Amino acid sequence: MFRHSIALAVGVFVAAPAVAQDNMAACEIDRPVVFADLNYGSAQFHTAVASRIVRDGFGCAVDSIPGDTIPLINGVARGDADIIMEIWTANPAQAWVDAEAAGQTVALGTTFPDATEGWFVPTSIVSGDNAVAPNLKSVADLADHIELFADPEEPGKGRFYNCPAGWQCEVINSKKLIAYGLEGDYTNFRPGTGEALAAAAEAAALRDRPALFYYWGPTWLLGKHDFTKLEEPAFNQAIWDEMLESETPAEATAYPISKVIIGGNAEFADAAPLLTAFLKAYSSSNAATSAALAYIHDNDATSDEAAVNFLQNNDDWTGWVSADVADRVKAKLAN
Repeated sequence: MFRHSIALAVGVFVAAPAVAQDNMAACEIDRPVVFADLNYGSAQFHTAVASRIVRDGFGCAVDSIPGDTIPLINGVARGDADIIMEIWTANPAQAWVDAEAAGQTVALGTTFPDATEGWFVPTSIVSGDNAVAPNLKSVADLADHIELFADPEEPGKGRFYNCPAGWQCEVINSKKLIAYGLEGDYTNFRPGTGEALAAAAEAAALRDRPALFYYWGPTWLLGKHDFTKLEEPAFNQAIWDEMLESETPAEATAYPISKVIIGGNAEFADAAPLLTAFLKAYSSSNAATSAALAYIHDNDATSDEAAVNFLQNNDDWTGWVSADVADRVKAKLAN
């Protein structure tokens, strides 16, 4: 029996597998499907997409529990929620590791396999007819481009826009500056907020001006503007671990590419094979998610409005479901 910690509005359900009859679907479980609604943009977008497909394509009522990562993972393990749309596997939360090992949760589909972090520059400065630094390809080239990224407050130095102080990426990037031999050449500039970091990068992109900065995806910034990630030595776990442990590391490595998956409650997965098959087939990308976040940012849209825009203007999702389910979703969108 599933345990739900919130009051749910229950409609009329038929406890039978979903079938196509006169373009109607019967949900295969006789209660709402509950999503763990993580409180950040990419997860909220994917929760909205999956919720619409489950509701409109499979005929299920849906509900959600908003919250933070660890409490919601624990909620999925207990059965308070059925589905969580983002589990980051490069450094998974211990709550997920423990729940999966105990058989309480299962890994389903891949939300996106290519979440990324790194050092970026506007593409216009390194590529195209007006590129001012066509030879800038990697972090190894930065020592030759100090003047390009001149710091207005530190003559003779370039400026590297790091994360705000207190973020883990700020610590890692500071170590990378040392390991790459750039600490004396570049100011380690820490904006006061994440918004200030994004504003500096966007201003450079809009004006086709040089800027060197750390960022990550999926995010609206990478979805809206064209940036190039500088090459670094390929990720190496041993070098990474040594870099984190040392105050003055001699080597550094690229950030790991993170595969982000969908997690499900194990009992739910057994009880709802059709929904589970859909969730196992679900697969997006960093680029598609960043584009959705840019749509939200530029249009002051909700996650559900972005989901509607995605479902109406992209057919990739139809491969996650049967033709009957896709037709029902499309019919609902048309209305």
